[in-house]
Amino acid sequence: MDLVSTALAGARTGEAGARWFGGSDRWGMRFDPFEGIGFHVVLAGSAWLIGGTGEAVPVRRGDVVLLPSGAEHGLSLVRRPLRDLPLMPFEAQAPTPGSWNLECLCGAYRLAHGQVHQFLRDLPEKIVISPDPQQHSELVALISVLRQDVSGEQAGAGVTRTALIDLIIVHTLRIWREQNADSTPLDVEDVQVGAALRAIHENPQSPWTVEKLSAQAGLSRTAFTRRFAVQMGRSPMAYLTGQRLVRGARLLCDTQFSLAVIATKVGYSSEFAFANAFRREFGVSPGRYRHNHQRVLGLAKEA
Repeated sequence: MDLVSTALAGARTGEAGARWFGGSDRWGMRFDPFEGIGFHVVLAGSAWLIGGTGEAVPVRRGDVVLLPSGAEHGLSLVRRPLRDLPLMPFEAQAPTPGSWNLECLCGAYRLAHGQVHQFLRDLPEKIVISPDPQQHSELVALISVLRQDVSGEQAGAGVTRTALIDLIIVHTLRIWREQNADSTPLDVEDVQVGAALRAIHENPQSPWTVEKLSAQAGLSRTAFTRRFAVQMGRSPMAYLTGQRLVRGARLLCDTQFSLAVIATKVGYSSEFAFANAFRREFGVSPGRYRHNHQRVLGLAKEA
């Protein structure tokens, strides 16, 4: 069972953004913690990656810094405490001509509601890789395309940006896994738990129970529940609920289906049951969630 795809499916319910930034002399910026996943690519120069507890790691041209769960951090040309750095605003910026000691490209999914997948929360707060231009040419090409994409708003930018952010994250995690044999697995190692997970993801609308899922896994209810919690960090039914609601959130963003239709598609008996569960998970009603997403895209009609 592919955990990366599952985790990114949930992250896509957030706002996708990408930007360029550059600095010289004593430049430095702080990035507040956020719910989501993001990355920086060092396009030119070198800097210090500074963590929330003061640790500093040098990064240089070509390095990719992945923040799997939006940890607080900073980038600075001079090594100094994180709190001494000004806050970087989260806004679009195209590459600016000039001579810079440091140039970076960043991309992120920011969740206004809900949390990133447990898999992402279990990864290290900061992952740094140094891709080899020859061996990892696909990642290098993706970074180049994203840099061009943020150079100006073009037709279809919302689609291309999401795809590019996805692919850069996936390739970064694959390279990190290749270079760190003892790192967190990118898929579920327990084959029997994986069988139940596939059943959930292929048919989240089915009337699953712990008994039915344990049968899919070929395990007793007790053994299945224990092994599932070890692998996924939550109970089978809590995981099922989360996946149903993530699927519902994507349908709210990507379609004009009514709440009643979406409720049926994700396994709820009525739109009221779906709305109540959605509000508990995301802290906002499905209607408001859809409106907020459309407002970000400039599609909502303000009252």
